[in-house]
Amino acid sequence: MERNKDSLTIGELAAQAGVGVETIRFYQRKALIAEPPRRAGAIRRYGAADVERLRFVKSAQSLGFSLDEVAELLRLEDGAHCKEASSLAEVKLADIRRKLAELSRMESVLSGLVDACHVRRGKVSCPLIASFHAPDIEGRR
Repeated sequence: MERNKDSLTIGELAAQAGVGVETIRFYQRKALIAEPPRRAGAIRRYGAADVERLRFVKSAQSLGFSLDEVAELLRLEDGAHCKEASSLAEVKLADIRRKLAELSRMESVLSGLVDACHVRRGKVSCPLIASFHAPDIEGRR
């Protein structure tokens, strides 16, 4: 049986979009998805466009975009603002690359500390714990 255009309850919308009901309500408060009116005192009904909008939001979030950035992308989603959308994506990409460099640095320092723990002999203090007391652990690799 085919459903009418706007026949989904909020629970059904949540299931189809792969999010929770409270997530939908939160997105409504953030104006990322519209809250449809109640029809003659009945429950609100949602449609396929709402499912797609929620999937858009989740996809953008999965690439690291904040909800404010997602709102901006939604404003540009008509397809006529590709340059602006690209600029937003370039800023996000630079941020991700900066975070990756920081994570790489952290991995290198922590790896050195773990190695130092494994070669520790005798009753000397733990190199990992001792490094956290030092003012600058980056120099200890």
